[in-house]
Amino acid sequence: MKHTAQLADGRDLFYFDDADTALGPERRVDARVLDPRPVTATMRQDVLTGDWITVAAARQNRVFLPPADQDPLAPQTPANPSEIPDVYDVAVFENRSPSFGPALASDADDPPRGLDDLADLGLGRTRTSVGRCEVVCFSPEHEGSFGTQTESRARTVIEAWADRTAALSAMPGIEQVFPFENRGEAIGVTLPHPHGQIYAYPYVTPRTTRMLDAADRLGSGMFEDILQFERASERVVLTGEHWTAYVPFAARWPIEVHLVPHRHVPDFAATDEEQRAELAPLYLRLLRGIDALYDSPTPYIAAWHQAPVNVGRQAVRLHLQLTSPRRAVDRLKYLAGSEAAMGAWVGDIPPETAAANIRKAIESV
Repeated sequence: MKHTAQLADGRDLFYFDDADTALGPERRVDARVLDPRPVTATMRQDVLTGDWITVAAARQNRVFLPPADQDPLAPQTPANPSEIPDVYDVAVFENRSPSFGPALASDADDPPRGLDDLADLGLGRTRTSVGRCEVVCFSPEHEGSFGTQTESRARTVIEAWADRTAALSAMPGIEQVFPFENRGEAIGVTLPHPHGQIYAYPYVTPRTTRMLDAADRLGSGMFEDILQFERASERVVLTGEHWTAYVPFAARWPIEVHLVPHRHVPDFAATDEEQRAELAPLYLRLLRGIDALYDSPTPYIAAWHQAPVNVGRQAVRLHLQLTSPRRAVDRLKYLAGSEAAMGAWVGDIPPETAAANIRKAIESV
């Protein structure tokens, strides 16, 4: 069940209830008095690469590791004027300090918002960072991650991802929708509350552009070919009827796992009942296995790659890319000269060794 509301400054808020929820249908109104929303950030073009860099100064003011009684993602209390007015199972709301938006491509017709020429190159080019950024709260609890949720709750989050992917994809100027979870202070997380985010970009991201280029060279069946290649290898760590997880042949990170559906779907909105039903327990098992590699929780980025809204729908398959810089119990991989400056990666652990370690950890949970 989905309930739609608004926050005090006009931002959208959506409640998604578990199938076995104990909550009623009513939700309290957000009665806070809030400052106006920040103006939409500006993108600047790097003429050497063609990449667009968003400069979002308002993000400097976001909350940093607050105590539990001031958690901005917990349900509001008289002592904690948080972002969510009432109790919830899963809640999704517009980010107060977004990298993209709140303006959309149709909100005004001044020249900086024009997006038709993003592929052109030139010195000093700027555009308004139209789009949308949303926060997805997996639980009202102060600490945790996706992997600490129940199977019912995991399924609710998947339904929220599908709902928001469809809605964001239909907004003017949106070219790609990206759900993700950052987990752990080593990744730069500033809130321990179990949550993820969804970015809706006004362009096709650089990584996806490279995928599309590869599909042009290898054919639209590229992801099916990759899946069959990996499923025949010793790098598979977990498999089901509809999904397979594996360490990729050319993994960059000490821990890197891809989770791919067997049937081609471009995004969460296109997944069917069987795929969603299996994904909830399978994804939980994978994340809990990643945590079991060491005696403390593993920092990671869980990136759900989806096809662009308007191009490459048959070429780019929905898939998870889960990465962690943790290369030993007390060591992290830092991106130094070769990786950070030149994009020339050096792997620390053979993918086959990493896969064996992850399979053993998954079997232990």
